[in-house]
Amino acid sequence: MKSMKQPLVFPSRRAFLQTSGCGFGMLAFSALAQHAMARDGAKSPHFPARAKRVIFLFMHGGVSHVDTFDYKPLLQKHDGGKLPFATARNVEKSTAEGRLLASPWKFRRHGESGHFVSELFPHLAAEVDRLCFIHSLHSRGQSHGQAVCMLHTGSDNFVRPSVGAWVTYGLGTENENLPGFVAIAPPRGHGGPRNYGSAFLPSRYQATAIGHSGMPIKNARVDYLQDSGGDATDARRRLELIQSLNRRALARDGVEETIEGAIESFELAFRMQSHMPEVLDLSRETRATQAEYGLHDPATENFGRGCLLARRFVEAGVRYVQLSTPFVWDQHSRLREGHERNARSVDRPIAALLRDLDRRGLLQDTLVVWSGEFGRTPVAQGKDGRDHNPQGFTVWMAGAGVKPGFAYGATDEYGYYAVQDKVHMHDFHATLLHLMGLDHTRLTYRYSGRDFRLTDVYGRVVHEILA
Repeated sequence: MKSMKQPLVFPSRRAFLQTSGCGFGMLAFSALAQHAMARDGAKSPHFPARAKRVIFLFMHGGVSHVDTFDYKPLLQKHDGGKLPFATARNVEKSTAEGRLLASPWKFRRHGESGHFVSELFPHLAAEVDRLCFIHSLHSRGQSHGQAVCMLHTGSDNFVRPSVGAWVTYGLGTENENLPGFVAIAPPRGHGGPRNYGSAFLPSRYQATAIGHSGMPIKNARVDYLQDSGGDATDARRRLELIQSLNRRALARDGVEETIEGAIESFELAFRMQSHMPEVLDLSRETRATQAEYGLHDPATENFGRGCLLARRFVEAGVRYVQLSTPFVWDQHSRLREGHERNARSVDRPIAALLRDLDRRGLLQDTLVVWSGEFGRTPVAQGKDGRDHNPQGFTVWMAGAGVKPGFAYGATDEYGYYAVQDKVHMHDFHATLLHLMGLDHTRLTYRYSGRDFRLTDVYGRVVHEILA
C-alpha cells in the first residue's frame, strides 16, 4: 500500500482530454478548467519584476512631440526659416522643401522636475513629476501602417505577435475568470487585429477586444458575452456538448493547438459571462470618480470611460490593457484645431488615471505607457500642418520601475532627429519586458524552425530610466 504522504500524480492535460469519455459532466469540466489555469495562470518571471501589469495608451495618428513635451526654443525663434540640415529620405517633397513651423502653443516648466509641457496638456502638466520621458525614440515606418505595427508588434512588415500577447505568453494571467490581455477600442486599420493579435503564438494569448475605434466606448461590448439561449443550466449543457466534440476531435487528431485553443477559449468565455459584466459596469464607480475622469463632459467622456475601464481591468487582475484613441492625431493640416481637440479629449482622463492608480496603491506595480506611432516634423506641410516623423519623437512612462520626473535622450535643436542617447523601438520593447521581469533575449517561441522574439535580434534595455 502506497504511503499517503506521496505526492499525487495527475495526468497531463492532453492525456486527460484524449482518454476522457464524451460525457463531459461538471466534475470533468472543473478539472479541465483547473488544469488550464495551472498551465496558463500566473507564471514566474525570469527575474523579480518591477511591474505586474501594463496600461498602454495609444495615441493613434502620431502626436507632435514639438508641440507637446519636447520644447525647442530655436524652432520658435526661426519660424519660417529653412531647416539647416537635410530631411530624411522618402518624405513628402512639400515637407523636404518646407519651412520651419513654430509651435502655436506656449511651453512652461512644471513641477519639481521643471520639465517643459505645452499648454495643450494642463492636467498632465500637474502630474509631470510622475512621468518618465524618453525624448529620443526612433522607429521604422514612414507610413502609419508600418509604424503602428512596429509599435505594437516590433515588425513593420511581417505578421508578428503583439506586445500584449508576448507579455501574457511570458507571464500568464492573474485572474482565471478574465483574459490576460484586453484591447479597448483597438484600431480597425493600419494592421487592425495584428496590433492586438497573437500571430503564431497560441490563440489564447491574443487580446479580448472591447469594441473598436470606430464606435463610442459607452457602446463597446464583448461580443456574445451574454448567453441569450436559456438559463445557466442550459448554457452549461451546451458548453459540455461543444467541449465533448472538441475533445473527440483532439483524441482523433492528436496534438492540435487549434483545437486546444478552442477548448481553452470556450472555457474562458463561459467563466467570463459571470465576471466580465461586473468589470464593465462603470455605474459601480462613485459620481466623484466618474467626474474626475471626465465622464460628465462630452469632450472627455469617451476616453475617460476607456481610462476608467483600464483601471478596473488591471485592478481585477488583467495583465496587459491597451487603450486607443481613434485615428485623430494625423494633422497634415489644421494642426492647431486638431491637436487642441484631441489633447482636450485625453488630458484630464489620463491625469485622473494616474492619480486614481496612485490612491489605490496600484501605480507602484502598474506601468502606464503613452505613445503614438511616431512624432511630427518641425517643418510645415502645407500652410499649417506637420508630416510624419519616425526619426525622433517622445514617449513617456509612469509608475512601476521607472524614474519619476525624469527625462532621457534628446532630439536635435529643431526636433527632427533623435541625436542623444537614442532609443530604438526594439530598445523600448526590451525595456518594457524587462520591467515586467522578462529577459527579451530569453522570451522566445519556436515557429517554422526558428526561435522568434519581440525584439527580433536587436534591443537593449534602457537601464538609465529605471528607478
